[in-house]
Amino acid sequence: MADKKKSLKVKKSDLAAEFPNLYKEASKSDIEAAMAFAEDYKSFIDASKTEREFVRNSIEACKELGFVDIDTKKKLKAGDKVYKSVKGKGFACAVIGVEPCTNGFNILGAHVDSPRLDLKPNPVFEDNETVYFKTHYYGGIKKYQWTTIPLALHGVIYSADGKEHIVSIGEDDSDPVFYITDLLPHLDNQQMSKKASEFISGEDLNVVIGGIPSDDKDAKEPYKQAVLELLNKKYGIKEKDFVTAEIEIVPATKARDCGLDRAYIAAYGHDDKVCAYPALMSLLTQEKPKRTCVTILTDKEEIGSYSNTGAQSAIYENFLMELLAKNSGGIENFNMLLYRKAMENTMMLSTDVTSGYDPKYPSAFESRNTAYMSHGIKIEKYTGARGKSGSSEANGDFVSKFTRILAENSIPWQTGELGKIDNGGGGTIAAYMAKTGMDVVDCGIPVWSMHAPVELISKIDLYYLYLAYKAFIENIR
Repeated sequence: MADKKKSLKVKKSDLAAEFPNLYKEASKSDIEAAMAFAEDYKSFIDASKTEREFVRNSIEACKELGFVDIDTKKKLKAGDKVYKSVKGKGFACAVIGVEPCTNGFNILGAHVDSPRLDLKPNPVFEDNETVYFKTHYYGGIKKYQWTTIPLALHGVIYSADGKEHIVSIGEDDSDPVFYITDLLPHLDNQQMSKKASEFISGEDLNVVIGGIPSDDKDAKEPYKQAVLELLNKKYGIKEKDFVTAEIEIVPATKARDCGLDRAYIAAYGHDDKVCAYPALMSLLTQEKPKRTCVTILTDKEEIGSYSNTGAQSAIYENFLMELLAKNSGGIENFNMLLYRKAMENTMMLSTDVTSGYDPKYPSAFESRNTAYMSHGIKIEKYTGARGKSGSSEANGDFVSKFTRILAENSIPWQTGELGKIDNGGGGTIAAYMAKTGMDVVDCGIPVWSMHAPVELISKIDLYYLYLAYKAFIENIR
């Protein structure tokens, strides 16, 4: 009885929840490791601004470490490393564990799409001797933030012969950039009397792309004609080919350190590449884990995870089915009930970002239940809006397993909600994955200015996020 009492004794200092600033608490070596990890992250996201680029670079990173396309394998054994491209815009990779896949998977799931501007199907037009692209914004943006900043074009377009042409203009110092104009303050009395959501309309997000006329004297629209000639010369495309285009307009900026002490990173697309990158890197460190480890990188999260590349697509589940079947002797041995039972035993982190408490806007947050920058990863049991609408709420026993792993690996964490209950809300891919029966909880890091053309994150948060993801897939069961 005495031993039992002794084991229950808790220090008074441990009773209250505390989430300290990690730059204050972390060792010098951890801070140095965080700075080094941030450099690799910046290089990767600079080359991966779109979901296609992130997937392409993920495949290259996997291949360098011995991963092969799962289609090339008839059977899978412990230590095998495989990947699958999901239409070039989503991605899944796995390292087969010692335990059979029928026991379940350890999964990290992120999304690699970010808010941006897409081209309309007929985007090129001329107005008063200037040529523009008509755009349709993608995801939740504040439209006025996208004016008067340098922009770049990324994506693909297909010519009439079916050939794919990769487009990337605006990133090299020698490249031109693109631009959306705004009204000068001398003439903006009417504009400034509007609500912020009305400063600029979606139809006014027109991107300047040209201003020199064609040499063709018979052209009805000589400035537009000149742009079409340039595009045809470089890519072999005609105006009608834009219906095949998947060209995204993103900020023409590189990831940069922020602050005199370089504590932060300012970059486009932290949501959700700041989670996708460590989710991928932690998977790539695995050799022969206890349970099969999987990283899933999805598309279309910013607009509801629809389409055949979003988290609701059956293709990601097909990948898990194929892992189980080929680990069980081959696809001819696939058993749906065994797969469903495996899903019940599967555990996943939905790796997505959250809002960070911003001292400039305290009224948007409930200070006791929010994430703070540089205080580490955030465990978010539920997301959704108002009455938890659209949320997947994690079970307490699963959260308990995860927090014990964090404690065993000395990884600090914080918790809370997205913001004040009635201010809005948001969701992640957790709800779609939970449909299969797996346990899922959201785990990411706080971001300032989320969905802006340039967002801000803390380097120390990023590093501990990587450590947390790695500890999870190696130990959760």
